[in-house]
Amino acid sequence: MSAVSKRTEARPGRRRRNLLTAEQVSVVDYKDVDLLRKFISDRGKIRARRVTGLSPAQQKQVAQAIKNAREMALLPYPSRTR
Repeated sequence: MSAVSKRTEARPGRRRRNLLTAEQVSVVDYKDVDLLRKFISDRGKIRARRVTGLSPAQQKQVAQAIKNAREMALLPYPSRTR
């Protein structure tokens, strides 16, 4: 048994639920800060698509809305502390 097949057998992939579908959101708005905070890490970074479970088009909408909200000072930029 190879290492790759062991890894896939030991840990089956868990499907992430799509938060936009769960909240019944069709268009992401930069003013909906409560929704956008769910897609930002505690350090202020935008979460990856594989983490959020969004489709590519939805991830692009979320990323653009977060960037617009940052420009309007509704959301923080990522912290630079190490």
